[in-house]
Parts: sequence; C-alpha cells; structure tokens
Amino acid sequence: MLEIKELTAGYGAVTAIKEVSLRVPEGRVVCIIGANGSGKSTILKAISGLNRYKSGQILFNGQNIINSPADRIVGLGLSQVAEGRQIFGHMSVEDNIQLGAFLYYKRSNREEIRRRSEQVYSMFPILARRKKQIAGSLSGGEQQMLAIGRALMTRPKLLLMDEPSMGLAPIVVAEIFKTIEQLNTSGMTLLLVEQNARAALQISDFAYVLETGQIVLEGPAARLINEPKVKAAYLGC
Repeated sequence: MLEIKELTAGYGAVTAIKEVSLRVPEGRVVCIIGANGSGKSTILKAISGLNRYKSGQILFNGQNIINSPADRIVGLGLSQVAEGRQIFGHMSVEDNIQLGAFLYYKRSNREEIRRRSEQVYSMFPILARRKKQIAGSLSGGEQQMLAIGRALMTRPKLLLMDEPSMGLAPIVVAEIFKTIEQLNTSGMTLLLVEQNARAALQISDFAYVLETGQIVLEGPAARLINEPKVKAAYLGC
C-alpha cells in the first residue's frame, strides 16, 4: 500500500532523515521506533505532505505522492493523527469531529458526515456523552480519542499515528493501543511512530528501528522485540 524509496527530508538546511526506505503492506500494522529526535515524525510529515523532501519517492497505492498538497493526499485515503493531538481546544468535541470531514462538507454530503460521526461516537462513547463540551477541557486520553476520531472521519485507507501514547497514563495507553488493534481488525492499515517500543512492537506485524535519521534494523515485530540490541536500547532489558 505504501512504499518509501530512499527518502531524504528535513527542515530548511537540516537533514532529519537520509535515504530511508520502508514498506507498509495493506492490512498490516507497521511501527517505527527510535529515540526522540531520530527522525520518526519527519517521516510521517513527509508522507502527509507537511514537510519538504530533498530526494526519494513516496508511493501510495502505486502513485508517487511527492509534491502533492496535503489535502489531496487526504483525499487519496491517507490520514494522520498528529503528535500532541493538536485538537482545537476552544471548540466543542462535536465541531472537532466534523472538521475531520472538511473535504466532504457539502450540502449533499451532510447525511454522510452524520453517519461517520455516529460511527466515531460508537467507537468512543465518552465522546458522544461530551460532544457539546469544549475539547480543551477533556483529559489527555479523551483528547487522543478525539484526535483519532477526527482522523477517521475521512475513512482513511492508511492511518498514520504519531506518538499516540505521549503523555498518557499507562491504563490509558492500554486503551489507545486496544483501539489501534480494533482498527486493524476492521481492515485498516496503520503506520505507527512510537517511543513506547514495547507497546508498539506487541501490536505490530513489522517494525523498523530508526537512529539518527537512518533505518538500522528491520524485521517482524515478534522477532525484533527479542533482538538484544532492541531490548538493551528501547525495552530496558
């Protein structure tokens, strides 16, 4: 579904990732693990059209989406849950969710938007109970649910998730990762960037280890979780 070929990208004169290549097969969960500052988020931003690339290719269902504007990429079926959630804190839960359907917000599509909203509320009942509440007053876990729900409004074929466990209590992290598993079971493909290496590896099919902007290890997640280098560097073993 997604294939990145020798991608080099960064910010201005700074190169954050260099000649990164990876694949995300349809129907799978793939994770990228690595230390803070290793370039994980840069990869997701480049895929989403939010970051400048220097060279390489990003193929989504065989189509090179390099240089495509972000809204067109979303329209192709690729959506991202941003690091730090980035909800609109001054707006209601309901308004945040409906903004996720911005590409379809036409009079003829209002019924479809309503159906999609109900599906999100069915997945996250707490949001249904708080739909009129100001989003900034939600707990961290509830805000993460809202960010995921907003991204799901586009019905993505591939969902990118950037540090979904950041700043959350362990019990909430478990709930978020359970949601990721449920999305995958329903048929969704996911690319997950995560510092919580153990949790990410436990739910992923395949994994990449990123260090200083380059892939240094890759393989089935079940194998990498027992890899001595991974255990020593990321699992505290």
